[in-house]
Amino acid sequence: MAFLPLKAVRLPEATGRVYDEWLAELEGRLDEPGADWNRICRDTLVALSHPDVTDFDERTTDPSLPLPARGALLALDPRNVTLEPEYYADVDPARFARVKPLLCLWYGFDRSSLGWQNVDVGVRLRRILAARIFARCGRNFKCFQHVEFSYGYNMDVGDDVVVHRHVLLDDRGGIRLGDRVSISDYANVYSHTHSIVEQKEVTNARTILEDDVRITYHATVLAGVRVGRNGMVGASAVATKDVRPFHVNVGIPAKSIRVKPNAPPEAYVTERVARRSESGEEPR
Repeated sequence: MAFLPLKAVRLPEATGRVYDEWLAELEGRLDEPGADWNRICRDTLVALSHPDVTDFDERTTDPSLPLPARGALLALDPRNVTLEPEYYADVDPARFARVKPLLCLWYGFDRSSLGWQNVDVGVRLRRILAARIFARCGRNFKCFQHVEFSYGYNMDVGDDVVVHRHVLLDDRGGIRLGDRVSISDYANVYSHTHSIVEQKEVTNARTILEDDVRITYHATVLAGVRVGRNGMVGASAVATKDVRPFHVNVGIPAKSIRVKPNAPPEAYVTERVARRSESGEEPR
């Protein structure tokens, strides 16, 4: 099997300068004392999608502009839209109000011509936003397009984490991603669940992916699950229970089918023996 590390890719120098200057300017504006993040994100989204609009207030009150066009412009201001998590009964209104404009910019950028499939500037912008949205964001966070969150502010992210395209990170009850976690395309990680009897009965449970965990394509990790260090959830699997360190779990519901070849000896101990050892009983 070939070892295929990622290639280094360089943009044209003039293009790189434009991206560098824009991101530095945006980061500086976000960090200014008393910065109005709603206005900053609104202005950025307007510039991304309607660069000809230089006077937002005048255009959105212009009676000659068709109402759908005025509505589309108004929706670029985070104060003029609602996001699904705002309807959740357990949302912290103050904390969500703080991160909402940054989430709007994140999602809006991904749908813009500049964001679309643009890996370089997209990863760099999301890294800037994540550091201001998440409870913690480690170094070298790498996130591709169309990743969405519930609250965002309940994300605890370690170093060198990679999140690929179209991932849902439902941090309603809290998600912790350890160092070097990798989440593949179209995966879902949940931290809340509904009663099978009464849908309005919600249980929040923190979901933890320990260091070096891999969640692969289209897999789902349910609320409260802990995936142990170096554990892996296979493609399209649904992890309903904890995944032991170095184990590979597949299927619906996901079950261990093998232990990684780099696992330490203790990873091979059966769950039954491990439970008895912890309780002080002699294994049979």
